Amino acid sequence: MSSGFTEATTQLLRDNGVQVTAQRIAILEAVKDSPHATADELADEVRNQIGTISRQAVYDSLSVLVDKNLLRRIQPAGSAARYEDRVGDNHHHMICRDCRTMHDVDCAVDEVPCLSPSASHGFEIDEAEVIYWGRCPACQSQ
Repeated sequence: MSSGFTEATTQLLRDNGVQVTAQRIAILEAVKDSPHATADELADEVRNQIGTISRQAVYDSLSVLVDKNLLRRIQPAGSAARYEDRVGDNHHHMICRDCRTMHDVDCAVDEVPCLSPSASHGFEIDEAEVIYWGRCPACQSQ
């Protein structure tokens, strides 16, 4: 981990009232390097950076970081939860049905929540979660 990135990450945690720990810094940096990674994938990356970390510590840290809106948790149908650091912009995702490659897709319309439901049922809507499913170019060519 570069010290400049670690300093920025440390400040981000402090600015959001999150206790600074080596595990949280490593997890935030791992998510930045590997958006859409699962908790298990992130645990492997963090172990490579700082050594031992329990699976429970990874899940606990991810939970805190999601609660503080520093990370976004995405759980597409039939998939383990995935994490990304692109928060607060209500973007969507495109997922390959075959290889599970995931890409960010910007909001379909330039206003929140991007899509208007046919009926709001009295809700004040502030977010829409859309997942586009299909086959990526690599899987199409196989």
